[in-house]
Amino acid sequence: METGQKTESRMKNNVIQRNEMEIQFDALSVNEAFARVAVAAFVAPLNPTMEEISDIKTAVSEAVTNAIIHGYDGQFAGEDGLGGGQGRANQVFLHCLIDEDVLNVEIRDTGRGIENIEQAMEPLFTTKPEMDRSGMGFAFMEAFMDDLEVVSQPGCGTVVLMKKKLGTTSWLRQEE
Repeated sequence: METGQKTESRMKNNVIQRNEMEIQFDALSVNEAFARVAVAAFVAPLNPTMEEISDIKTAVSEAVTNAIIHGYDGQFAGEDGLGGGQGRANQVFLHCLIDEDVLNVEIRDTGRGIENIEQAMEPLFTTKPEMDRSGMGFAFMEAFMDDLEVVSQPGCGTVVLMKKKLGTTSWLRQEE
């Protein structure tokens, strides 16, 4: 099935039933803004409120920043430190799925992983106090999303899974 047909078959009465996107980008701090905007644009067809967009963008920002700063220790693989040369760049993977009125976001890195997830999720805990990291990343993700799960293994990377139920889909269906 071609992409256009796939999209059409997933739409019913001009309301997206299911949609998916996956992107990967270099683990550079400038790409955090790209990830925020990409997810905000992806959910736009669901007509989210400004508060919902802000919540999603904040949670995505925190997860991507964690991948770059903690997963890869802020290091970018490459001979010149900028991704040039023969070295393969560290990558952040972003996968989003809209299923009815729920946004599922997965942010994954293949970096150093987290030894103690429970401790890392405690508000104000940071492994980078010298960088003025506040230790509130996971707390913000939990506060702004409806569900948060963190899966990690030292040396193998981290996966952050978040869900957000958007309140507009059922309203749109009622109007039809």
